[in-house]
Amino acid sequence: MNNGEMVLDDRIIMHFVATGITPAMVTPKVGTGSSYAFTPHDAKGDYLDGGKTYKVTLPAPIPVNNFWSFMVYSGQHRSMLETDQKLAGLDSNSPSIKPNDDDSYTVWFGPKAPAGQEGNWIQTIPGKSYNVLLRLYGPLEPWFDKTWKPGDFELVK
Repeated sequence: MNNGEMVLDDRIIMHFVATGITPAMVTPKVGTGSSYAFTPHDAKGDYLDGGKTYKVTLPAPIPVNNFWSFMVYSGQHRSMLETDQKLAGLDSNSPSIKPNDDDSYTVWFGPKAPAGQEGNWIQTIPGKSYNVLLRLYGPLEPWFDKTWKPGDFELVK
């Protein structure tokens, strides 16, 4: 809702990406439920390209009560992008993910992991479009009051 008016474009986009919707997804409360940020674009507004490498940084502290995750979905069929990785995403519970020195997290997206970043990398496929959902489970006040926001997808190469 925006000033009492239903924001249909936002609802349509969410239903395109997530075929099921629960109250916890659409009306989360501080510290419970889940919130999502969706993008098919990089920082310049170009569509994400499975043959290119991008990075995105989540500034510290990440405002979650439980955990956060990135999930990569196919631009062709809306399901998780099928790759050689076991999962089409990464979350803060993963034992392989490493924070930066300032406790932020940089996550890499591309066909090959950058050297030394294998634990913070999500595989993409050349020739395949994709979009990304950042999921916050148990989002905290800085998410709601917009004093925290994730970084943009930066094209690396």
